[in-house]
Amino acid sequence: MDKKTPLFSSYSFNNNFLDEVFDSKGSIREVYKTLFDLYEEHSTADFEALNEYAKNSFFNQGITFQVYGNNETKEKIFPFDLFPRIIDHKEWDHIEQGVLQRSKALNLFLEDLYHDQHIIKEGIVPETLIESSVNYLKEMKGFNPPGGIYNHISGTDLIKHADGNYYVLEDNIRCPSGVSYVICNRTALKRALFGVFDKYQIHTVNDYSQNLLEILETVKPKGVDKPNCVVLTPGVFNSAYYEHSYLAKGMGVELVEGRDLFVEDCFVYMKTINGPKKVDVIYRRIDDAFIDPEVFNPDSVLGVPGLFKAYKAGNVCLANAPGTGVADDKAIYTYMPAIIKYYLNEDPILKNVHTYHCSRKEDLEYVLNNIHNLVIKPVDEAGGYGIHIGNKLSKKEIENVKAIILKTPRKYIAQPIMSLSVHSTYIESEKSFEPRHVDLRTFTLLGKDKSYVLKSGLTRVALKRGNLVVNSSQGGGSKDTWVLKK
Repeated sequence: MDKKTPLFSSYSFNNNFLDEVFDSKGSIREVYKTLFDLYEEHSTADFEALNEYAKNSFFNQGITFQVYGNNETKEKIFPFDLFPRIIDHKEWDHIEQGVLQRSKALNLFLEDLYHDQHIIKEGIVPETLIESSVNYLKEMKGFNPPGGIYNHISGTDLIKHADGNYYVLEDNIRCPSGVSYVICNRTALKRALFGVFDKYQIHTVNDYSQNLLEILETVKPKGVDKPNCVVLTPGVFNSAYYEHSYLAKGMGVELVEGRDLFVEDCFVYMKTINGPKKVDVIYRRIDDAFIDPEVFNPDSVLGVPGLFKAYKAGNVCLANAPGTGVADDKAIYTYMPAIIKYYLNEDPILKNVHTYHCSRKEDLEYVLNNIHNLVIKPVDEAGGYGIHIGNKLSKKEIENVKAIILKTPRKYIAQPIMSLSVHSTYIESEKSFEPRHVDLRTFTLLGKDKSYVLKSGLTRVALKRGNLVVNSSQGGGSKDTWVLKK
């Protein structure tokens, strides 16, 4: 076994999971050897100091997120691990092609759903599944968004299974978050351990904001030469407010709240000290229900009265388009291989996790009899909320979950408990490295005749030993993700 530093002295191996840093014999994998040697030069005390430096860096920059509890909302620093994840160029090419394929197929699916619905008429996706989705907006029927793009920004969640293959856990195309942490993780690691970057050729992450702006500018309304883009945020109390402000700053555009905008003669304007300024493209980070109180939730104070009318008139572009949530419904996920085949005439590049939808009689029966071997997920939740992992439940808890499913079967899917890969992670309480489960959120941008995939991603880490839920809202952290150049 390779010599280990004290940092790795208590590292435990479990061959039931794929360890991305060490092989089954406990030897360091080739791609990590140089990095491992560099980290070996640091004592536990050195690393503890570096870890504290990174935490202070995040705190001083205000890199936080909100956790919503039953009785209170807490603001927390996003936990960051100083040992990066490395993905070689061949592996990354496969991932990039796969997430781009899914994003393109989802865009075509949305276009079809809101127009001729060929995929429903041909019996590939059930009409009842679409009509019963809370995210299907009948107000979008027959409307063509600028540039023909619905899901301008997509976040695809992947896991690496024990068989060495990547599987898609879910697609996020409403308001996917987390990309700012990808960029901040890189900055934090460079500040703490700059020397490690001299030994590897890694793709940059600093071009995301520029590419996002270029994508948004491609979907400008007709007749507009140089579009004025803004980021629309619900405000400082939103869980992802840091990201909203970070991306606005990175693109060099205004960060606005609903109260900063108004609609006149079906055009959108921003209030400025120099008078009204027309707005052409809005990267909106608020949910559909709140974008316009005249059309959706009448009690909303987050949106802009008349905004949807201006959008339907073609005078402003909203990214992502309202109604995209129907396609990232976890029940739709079960049809993704067929959706890709139908619109692109291609086999899926990335595999789906086998999924049972409880609205189907056979699936429901199987789920109720096998909850102890399954992960139960609500189709319309995010952030890890509402998830039940069967082998962690007591008999009483299993019966409670069954009752919840039977009450509204349409709302739940189930998947086998997947063997998420593990990665060496520094655990503060133990002052050493231990294996922890990880996943990967990638970010894909679609514009008119332009696309872009960020050559990195948000590696999320389940910091609790044995935990499979990696979301920050559930106590997870993150790592810098290196994609190696060829």
